[in-house]
Amino acid sequence: VQLVESGGGLVQAGGSLRLSCAASGNTFSILSMGWYRQAPGKQRELVTTITSKGGSTNYADSVKGRFTISRDNAKNTMYLHMNSLKPEDTAVYYCNARVLWGLGSYDYWGQGTQVTVSS
Repeated sequence: VQLVESGGGLVQAGGSLRLSCAASGNTFSILSMGWYRQAPGKQRELVTTITSKGGSTNYADSVKGRFTISRDNAKNTMYLHMNSLKPEDTAVYYCNARVLWGLGSYDYWGQGTQVTVSS
């Protein structure tokens, strides 16, 4: 599975951005997809996930009510709609795909896209 992110950039606090993640390859094996982020000097953290079957979503408390994850299965593309952005949302955002691998799973990662929110 290959993942290509796009849509990052610089935005003022209170603004909005939309990130995209296009998946290719063995996409039928994807169990779930999600977004993670890593700020300078901090560990990578979960932002949100969405399952392939049923589309169940999960959000970090810090982004609930502001961020929305969605998928276009026909295009094998996942989106992250980010509203009411805050300076603390500044980070490199990574697309993740968890695929079925034998009796377990395996994570694929995109290259990351920078989101910078100015105050």
